[in-house]
Amino acid sequence: MMKRALLLVCLLPLLARAEPPARLAGRVTDDAGRPVVGALVTARHLELARETTVYANGDGRWAMPPLEPGRYHLRARRPGFRDRADVVELPGATALDRALVLERETDPRELAWQLPANRWLALAVAHLPDDAAREEFLRQCTFCHQQGSWATRVQRDPEQWRKLFVLMARMGGILSTRVRTALPEALNAAYDESSYVPALGEHFTPPPPPDAVAARAVITEWEVGGTGSMQHDITVHPDGRIYSADTTQDKLYRLDPRTGERRTFDIPRGDSPLGGVFTVMQPIPANADAHVAPHSLQVAPDGSIWITLCLGNKIARFDPRTERFDIFLQEDGLYPHTLRFDARGRAWYTLAVSNQVAMIDPRSGERRTYRLPARTWGETFAVRSVPWLLWLGRWVAFNPEGGGDAPQLPIPYGIDIASDGAVWFSQLNARRIGRLDPETGDIRLIDTPFAAPRRLRFDSQGNLWIPGFSSSVLARFDPRTSTFRTWDLPTEPRGTETPYALNVERRTDTVWICGTQSDTLIRFEPASERFTVYPLPTRVTYTREIEFGPGGAVWTSNSNLPAWQIEGAVPKVIRLEPEGAGREAATLAQN
Repeated sequence: MMKRALLLVCLLPLLARAEPPARLAGRVTDDAGRPVVGALVTARHLELARETTVYANGDGRWAMPPLEPGRYHLRARRPGFRDRADVVELPGATALDRALVLERETDPRELAWQLPANRWLALAVAHLPDDAAREEFLRQCTFCHQQGSWATRVQRDPEQWRKLFVLMARMGGILSTRVRTALPEALNAAYDESSYVPALGEHFTPPPPPDAVAARAVITEWEVGGTGSMQHDITVHPDGRIYSADTTQDKLYRLDPRTGERRTFDIPRGDSPLGGVFTVMQPIPANADAHVAPHSLQVAPDGSIWITLCLGNKIARFDPRTERFDIFLQEDGLYPHTLRFDARGRAWYTLAVSNQVAMIDPRSGERRTYRLPARTWGETFAVRSVPWLLWLGRWVAFNPEGGGDAPQLPIPYGIDIASDGAVWFSQLNARRIGRLDPETGDIRLIDTPFAAPRRLRFDSQGNLWIPGFSSSVLARFDPRTSTFRTWDLPTEPRGTETPYALNVERRTDTVWICGTQSDTLIRFEPASERFTVYPLPTRVTYTREIEFGPGGAVWTSNSNLPAWQIEGAVPKVIRLEPEGAGREAATLAQN
């Protein structure tokens, strides 16, 4: 009680100077006065580089949460209409009602360009020869960025395609000769105006508006980083601040959503060269400045932030109180990837390139590494040859595309901890999940009935939820019965979603899924088996990790690589409040 009283005394001068909030509401209609249901209305505070978005209801009405006084750019958007943009001055203690009239878009080319990337992706996959080629294309060509976004719909000649495939292979997107040969013709045909204008523009079908449940939501986006950033994962600290990792710039960002304050911390690079342990003779992409490449991050029980540094082959610990880093070298294994803490405070993480799972105990300093079984001798050889190839690649130039026809690396990817302490993981390329017993070291592998299991999570009942990245499904695995159940994701056309990750809000066991290809977040309620889709306001929103705030808010980030493809050309931290604004702040204030 004394601490709260002292805090209030310290805040009184600030509260006395703060202007009262403003109210902004209105109605969105077409030029005939009909409501534009589901229109996204966004108010951008210019000084704070923050955008607040609400949905227009069945009558076209919308209302912003209380806003700080200042100058705003107000935009209304709904596919099928031209965007409406106004400048609004909001003095304090003002209630402003603004009518927004949207004009219908009649140009079929412009209508097609309003649609999310997944609609364009459907045209591309239809030109590929079979399901195997389509699955490989989805898995290898969408793991860093959307496929079918405005920047990828480019006609290229054979030499331009060759250079692009080499670049993608250097970044890990390695295609078989069969798919690499078929793609230029398929993509050029799909993204030619003679193809997409009739398919998407002349037969224009907008994404459905959010339903009544979704329409209550408020979405807030804060710009973080720059055009050269790849804002990868985020984590929510118990103090309410958000941390995110910039993979291409070797930086850690911190956002305080209550004040809008952003801080940037340079992650120590040590002696890691450009490209880290993966430095070879091939040139590095021009916009990359990664020596250690922070990837996944989580809050430890003591409040510190632990980060995998995938290219540096290191683990970092950041102390928010001292703002200092400790760096730990990963001497056994390659490419620390996704990280989670168990109930004993130990950090477990996948080593994606070397097909291993590792553990570090912050209290004792104990380290362990477990090699996962490979499916074939070819997989074993591929995994064991990587260190040798990296060493040789410093002196001899390799063609990275040549690996597309060789046995693939299994790629341990997602990881989570069961209530009994067992460590579960996914193998992206191997179509498998597995269980590691941390006491005995025993490993059990389980084939999945769908392709590309990615970042998996447990619910409170012990069920394991898994996104099928290239198979566009949500899956549930019951460890007690060893049975799977899958649901097709609701994104239309079916099969065009690429869910990178999911998370389970364990108070309700609601599952939240990345609509990575469709600029959405997707909620699934297991009891009713009901999906709810939340359209996001920024085009080219490639989401990765999902976390939850103390008031039930859903947090994620816009993580497309490169960032300049994102609308506005800058990554964003995203908060979706399903029940409207205010619960997050109220919960933090009570704590």
